[in-house]
Amino acid sequence: MPIYEYVCGTCGARFEHLILGAPEDVACQACGSRSVRRVVSVFAVRRQEAAGDVAPCGPGCCRLQSATAPSGTAG
Repeated sequence: MPIYEYVCGTCGARFEHLILGAPEDVACQACGSRSVRRVVSVFAVRRQEAAGDVAPCGPGCCRLQSATAPSGTAG
């Protein structure tokens, strides 16, 4: 049973909706409008780094990676 994320075309509210079985007519949880569209949901992934460090995000976005990255200067 997937959970889809929607945005309302009337009020702009973003919300999630659990789909049970066949796709159904979804209404905005804030204003009740049926003028909604499904959007791509954002999700996070945890990667296991070498030496046991855990980076909670992608390349270049956290202190763990920037602290261990080469500085780009010689010597």
